[in-house]
Amino acid sequence: MKKILLITTFLLVCFSANAELRLKYPTGDHMVLQQQSQAAVFGFATPGAMISVTPSWDKETYIAKADSKGHWTAYVPTPAASYTVYTINVKGDGSNLNIQDVLVGEVWMASGQSNMEMPIKGFDNCPVKGYNEIITQAPARDKIRMLYIRTVQADEPQEEVTNTDGWYGADPNSIPEMSAVGYFFARKLNEVLDIPVGVVAFARGGARVEGWLPKETVAAFGEDVSTEAVKQRMDMLRPYEMYNGMQAPIQGYTARGFIWYQGCSNVGHEDEFVPRMIELVRQWRSDWRDIGNKMPFYMVEITPYSNHNGTGAALRKAQHDVAKKVENCGIICTNDLVAPYEAANIHPCDKESVGNRLAYLALNRDYGFTRIACDAPEAVSLSKMQGFGGFGRPGGNAAAAAAPAMTRVEIVNCPHGIDRTQEIEGLEACGPDGVWHKVDHVMYFRGSMIIPTDDVLKEVSEVRYGWADFMPGNIHSIEGLPLVPFWLKLEQ
Repeated sequence: MKKILLITTFLLVCFSANAELRLKYPTGDHMVLQQQSQAAVFGFATPGAMISVTPSWDKETYIAKADSKGHWTAYVPTPAASYTVYTINVKGDGSNLNIQDVLVGEVWMASGQSNMEMPIKGFDNCPVKGYNEIITQAPARDKIRMLYIRTVQADEPQEEVTNTDGWYGADPNSIPEMSAVGYFFARKLNEVLDIPVGVVAFARGGARVEGWLPKETVAAFGEDVSTEAVKQRMDMLRPYEMYNGMQAPIQGYTARGFIWYQGCSNVGHEDEFVPRMIELVRQWRSDWRDIGNKMPFYMVEITPYSNHNGTGAALRKAQHDVAKKVENCGIICTNDLVAPYEAANIHPCDKESVGNRLAYLALNRDYGFTRIACDAPEAVSLSKMQGFGGFGRPGGNAAAAAAPAMTRVEIVNCPHGIDRTQEIEGLEACGPDGVWHKVDHVMYFRGSMIIPTDDVLKEVSEVRYGWADFMPGNIHSIEGLPLVPFWLKLEQ
């Protein structure tokens, strides 16, 4: 009887300790809530407990009920963004909590692998360009805030975040720990919108896309998800464990959209990558209660890197294919953001340009700044054209009509033309013999790049640009956005 009493008492103590009213990240002090939304506030309590949530901006009370597992979510209507600091009172289950220093602004989720994880302070032998200037020019802490979740991998979906220091504002002491891409993205949004921006950053170096999908989804793609098979893989390459450990606990925290930097670990498997990445976007939108499957999802093209065994370019194309196939999905090009000495560095130092270009997508598509260029110029077709004369007009005179045929690369997303101020790098062409030649001189005409022939390159049948593991390019639109790597064959 004494043993039974002790066991019963122990269980009651454990239950009451776990069931007391408490908050669940991302809900917590210093958080940023999505403006003008029904923002989710999360927590735990005794199953069946009624929880009241009262924000200071309207002093209205919103009720939530803890489910059978003790989870509760209250949805509170938020005002327009401002730098006003609020509190939120949470009562119930015999407790009274106050969430302090709350801001209302724009919230984005940032995930992927190491190039999203990489902090401002950099990695070993992988610095972030301009470190001192970045931290000494830190904005006021109420302008940018981040919840940075460190790596957690799990066999089963976790209920709460266990590896974070909570929300913190950007200042010279905290910025070095922030995701560099996430920070620069938020900084640019804040500069233009002049409202608080919050980023929830959770990434895992080396993660494959399968690591960020549910177990049953990975199994449906034909992967062996047995415990034995999964544990034989390197931690970073395991399927579904990042989804369970880092994504599952924060699902549904109200946000505007997602930024995503991942793909290097899927190089060599581009055919598999496309359907799996498309499914990831759908799954994550569903996890965030996006019934219309339209939450913005903006990706980063994988960095040029010399050790991808000749398949890096194909994965980049696969990423662009995903962006074309999924509604309200975009991608930025990074082929111009590396230096020659970074060929063997998978973590290039220019994270500011990456974050800025992601912000251009969001500012143009989601915030109405349509004059901000966001879509990179892209080559879409290769065809023959006769002559190029008459003051730059094809076939403008008899001499031009009699001139040798030239090859035309049609380029879209460059309404104001191509920047002609630099000698071309990264462009190649070949004839029927299959021998590739560097092309360093072209002409431009009405959204097209004209490739002339000469004594060496007598006929052009294929053109490629940046089509290698590491072949940085420097062709840009007038607005400064880089031409997307391509490989085109002559239209028959």
